[in-house]
Amino acid sequence: LGDFCAIPGRDPHSPQAQPRPHPPRAFPFHTHIKMISSAIQTTPVAVRTSQVGKRTTAVQPNVRFMGRMPVPQRSADLQGRKALQVKNSFSRDMYLSMDDTMFNKYQDTSAPASLDGIGENVFKGAVADRYLKTQGLTVADLDDHTWVKDFAKADKIAKAVAAWATDRGASSWCHWFQPMAATYRHGQTAQVQNALLTFGDDGKPKFNFSGKQLLQSETDGSSYPNGGMRATHTAAAYLTVDPESPIFLRGDSFFVPALFVSWKGDALDEKTPLHRACQAMSRAGSRMFKACGVDSVDGLVNNIGLEQELFLIPRECYFKRMDLQLTGRTVMGKMPPRGQEGSDHYMGPINTSGPAWNAMKEIQAECFKIGIPLITRHREVAPNQYEFAPMFGTVVGQIDNNLMVMQIMEEVAAKHGLVALLQEKPFAGINGSGKHNNWSLATKCGVQLLNPGSLTKAFGKSELFPIVMACMLTAIDKYGDLMRMGIATPGNDFRLGGMEASPAVMSTYLGEDMTSYLEAFMNGEVKDYVPKTSTISLGVDALPTLTAPAEDRNRTSPFPYGGSRFEFRACGSSQNLSLVNAVLNTIIAEEMNNLAEKVETGESPIAVAQGLLKEHLKIVFNGNGYAESWPAEATEKGLFVIPTQPEAIRAMTAPKNVELFTKNGIFTEEECAARQSVQLGAYVGVVEMEALCMIDMMNQHVIPSAKKAGFNADELKKGVTMLEEGLAAVHAEADEGKQADLARHLRLDTMIKVREVCDAMEAIVPEEDWTIATYKELLFLDQHMGKTVYAA
Repeated sequence: LGDFCAIPGRDPHSPQAQPRPHPPRAFPFHTHIKMISSAIQTTPVAVRTSQVGKRTTAVQPNVRFMGRMPVPQRSADLQGRKALQVKNSFSRDMYLSMDDTMFNKYQDTSAPASLDGIGENVFKGAVADRYLKTQGLTVADLDDHTWVKDFAKADKIAKAVAAWATDRGASSWCHWFQPMAATYRHGQTAQVQNALLTFGDDGKPKFNFSGKQLLQSETDGSSYPNGGMRATHTAAAYLTVDPESPIFLRGDSFFVPALFVSWKGDALDEKTPLHRACQAMSRAGSRMFKACGVDSVDGLVNNIGLEQELFLIPRECYFKRMDLQLTGRTVMGKMPPRGQEGSDHYMGPINTSGPAWNAMKEIQAECFKIGIPLITRHREVAPNQYEFAPMFGTVVGQIDNNLMVMQIMEEVAAKHGLVALLQEKPFAGINGSGKHNNWSLATKCGVQLLNPGSLTKAFGKSELFPIVMACMLTAIDKYGDLMRMGIATPGNDFRLGGMEASPAVMSTYLGEDMTSYLEAFMNGEVKDYVPKTSTISLGVDALPTLTAPAEDRNRTSPFPYGGSRFEFRACGSSQNLSLVNAVLNTIIAEEMNNLAEKVETGESPIAVAQGLLKEHLKIVFNGNGYAESWPAEATEKGLFVIPTQPEAIRAMTAPKNVELFTKNGIFTEEECAARQSVQLGAYVGVVEMEALCMIDMMNQHVIPSAKKAGFNADELKKGVTMLEEGLAAVHAEADEGKQADLARHLRLDTMIKVREVCDAMEAIVPEEDWTIATYKELLFLDQHMGKTVYAA
């Protein structure tokens, strides 16, 4: 089977089934198995020696392949070995097991690395330029986003896109957009795929794609979460191209990133408010610089880098957990004897004999094809937890990329017998998953606002950096409630405040060096900020001397400064971070405008910034965010301390925040109310799903298991009653705010108490009687590897 590709319907033993060379490292063996598994009959395996390299190969005489395909080459390590024999038959599971434990071990890795194929499925740069030139355009026309206002140019770009896409095998297209509250939606996006097909006057089919199609399409707006902005009798909504995010291709379709608005122009998506906020920030930045005597800044850009954490768990165990399948987290489960006590998983070698290694490589490869520079991969702290991180990029493009990364993770994991869990806290007792939002600002010509050296060198004004920082700290202090609202997810209620996740207290860490510098500026000392560095000797003459920056790394801060950027560490792994970044861009725009307004009326920019620091430097906290005293201390200082999601969501309609959003053109008052309603409804829906899963799991598994093992199940039955009563109270409440509060009590009080009863029962029921996959089975992928299929 490993030495030739058989022709459909032909006996692989026949002379016509000629061996052919194998392309090195083609694609994972499980891919072939998935394609042919339905054609394999589970009959005994014959052992046959092929003539390719004189290797012994187990083959299946009755296999009929669905088509010719490359098969990974086995290493010469197998030469001369005894015939490998398989017990029983070739089942799909055994093929997958072979992939994990044998085929990858012996796969040829001698081929050189290649850049071929990277970025080939994204319409930008050199890839796009070739096709644009056939229409009399260049990539400069594509990068000048004013083409969306020029119908003739849009039509030419559409023709170039269609030619590129059909050359690459695409025959369909779609507008690709981001509905609100899409956490449980695969990929968190929406689309309607349409064939490029049209018919000429002669009745013959041909491919066609026009500028009109590219620029606008219509869809239903009432079936998406909309907070009352759409209804079945007022359902019209529209999609339009987003020129800031490139068109990309997957499978037989190309995807046009799009914005989604109602018939009245209300934003029904996550992306439109982000664009509005970026525009507001850019204009405010220009105004602020002009007020400070710098006329050459014609706008700002927001760049981000998103670190995506996830869990990879065995798919067969996932199917034994209703809660994971339907909600993404375990609502019960006893911790095994081993957790993450030894920190042995963090950045450990990825097991090259296991499916996680292959899945991670394929995830990266799929991302590279569509131009997503997913350059970093590593194990995270918790068992079965991993992380990917890309290069920095513009905020709109990076968020689009991240949504596709999450979709690819889920799809590729399934091909490797795994499940990618993106929820913030799928397992109690170990680390949860975040999505760190590394956030920076730059001028359009590349000067970094949060890099003091870059800013001073470009404009020769040492006061610019502390002025920018004064605006930043003021924004965090005044609008920390909105920042907390932006990161409000059901999973974050369990994640924040421990196990390397920041607390739900909005503050920032600067480090003592920068804090001292800003204090000196506040008190009248205006000078360049030159960060202090220190050297670290390893005590061995032959080894290098290290240079340490001014700032340490404070992982308990939700929004620490890290040199040229702030890192919003509190963001949740499941989130679309459009709203988070819309908030950040809006609040900094507001404070830049406020500073500029005061300067324009005659005040000194330095004096204004000094006044801001005197009022708002309290937002800086360089200590331990896990200290028990910190929440109370933060409350005394007037900082925002908001423990749970229902409370955080209400910040959306606080009068000061509605004024902020409307003044800067981000949301109307109606849009603010609608988004709050959507978020409250989504929270209640999640709690309902989790509670119903818990009830079903108890009735169908926990209670029967307890009875079978001879234990009294009365406490479990009481727990079911408590859950049903709590859920009934949620359903009976008409007010959405009060309903969310009842749901919070059900989730964070009642369900936790009932879980304790379930977990205590799991601890004493014999393993053979417990029918739910345990944490031991879910979390230790490496320890479950090596199922014996071949015997030498």
